[in-house]
Amino acid sequence: MTPSFGFACTDASAPMKPWSFERRDLRDDDVRIEITHCGVCHSDIHQARNDWGWATYPLVPGHEIVGRVAEVGSKVSSFKVGDKVGVGCMVDSCQDCPSCAEGLEQYCEKGMTQTYADKDKRDGLPTYGGYSDQIVVTEKFVLRMPDKLDLAAAAPLLCAGITTYSPLKHVGLAKGHKLAVVGLGGLGHMAIKFGVAMGAEVTLFTRSKSKEAEARALGCTDVIYSTDEAAMQAAAGRFDFILDTVPVPHDLNPYVATLKRDGTHIIVGVIGPLDPPLSGANLIIGRKSVIGSLIGGIAETQEMLDFCAEHGITCDIEMIKMADINEAFDRTVKGDVHYRFVIDMASLAETKQAA
Repeated sequence: MTPSFGFACTDASAPMKPWSFERRDLRDDDVRIEITHCGVCHSDIHQARNDWGWATYPLVPGHEIVGRVAEVGSKVSSFKVGDKVGVGCMVDSCQDCPSCAEGLEQYCEKGMTQTYADKDKRDGLPTYGGYSDQIVVTEKFVLRMPDKLDLAAAAPLLCAGITTYSPLKHVGLAKGHKLAVVGLGGLGHMAIKFGVAMGAEVTLFTRSKSKEAEARALGCTDVIYSTDEAAMQAAAGRFDFILDTVPVPHDLNPYVATLKRDGTHIIVGVIGPLDPPLSGANLIIGRKSVIGSLIGGIAETQEMLDFCAEHGITCDIEMIKMADINEAFDRTVKGDVHYRFVIDMASLAETKQAA
C-alpha cells in the first residue's frame, strides 16, 4: 500500500481535517498521479454532509483532479512520467455492458465506480478523492490535459465542464439554435461558454439582476428574470433547448413554456423529485421533452478538454489553500464564489508539516 495524505471528514457533521491513509499499490494498468490542483464541486459538500444518503466515511472528496504522472504500471502505454493528466467523477466501470461498449461509462449498467465514496471493483477497497497529495487510477480512466490549458483553471472542467458539454453535444446544439441556461454558477457559466462556442444564441434565466452584466460578458445576448411573469410569458415558444443547472427543486413549468415545438429541457442539477409536479399539458402541447444528463464518458470528456483547448475555454476560479476548505464549503453553499474554488495542492505540504 502507498502512504497518502489529504483532508477527510469522519461523519456528516464533522469538518474536513487532515488525514493520513493508504492508496493501493500500482497494478500493471494503473497510473499514479501527483495532484497539483483539485476543484471544489458542490457535490463534494453534498457527499461530505450526506445530503444524498449514500456517503461512506472517512470520506476524502474531490473529483475535479489534475496533476502530473508520477509512476506507471508495467502495461500502461498511453502515459509516461511527467505527463499532465486529469481524473474526473469516475475511476472504473464494468467495461462489458452495452453502455460501456458505447463509451458511456457513466451509465454503466453494473454501476460505475465513483472517484470517492465508493468501492473498487477489483479489490473492494474504498475509493478516495482528490483532496489529497496523490491518486492511483486505472489507465483507461485517466485523461490527457492539453498543453494549452492552465491546469488550475481546467480542473473544474472534469465535472462542471463535462456535465454541461455532454448534454449540449447529445442534443446537437449548433449555430442557429437558441439556448437558454437556468442559473449562473459553476455549471451555468460553463454552459454559456460552451453554447457560445458552439454557435448558439444564448440567454440566461436568473432571479438575480446582479448576474446580468456577467452573463452578457460571457456572451449571452439576453437575460430574462424568471420572477418577472410578463417577461417569462413574452418568451413563450422561443428556445430550442434549455439547460437547467439549478441543484434544488424548482418549478419547471414556466421554463418548459418557453420552449419551441420539439424543444428540450435538460436537467443536470436536481437529484430527487420535481416539485411542483411538471404538467403533462406543457409537454403534450408542442411535443416537448424533459431529459436528464450525467457527466460524460471518458472519450467524450477527452473531446471536451480538446474542445476547450481549441476555443480557449476554462473555468473562472478562485484559488484556495487546502487548510481553507471548510470556509470554502460554507461560501459555496452561500453562493459566494466566482465561480469555482480550486485547491492549490502545494499548500497541503504546509498542513502536513504542521500536523
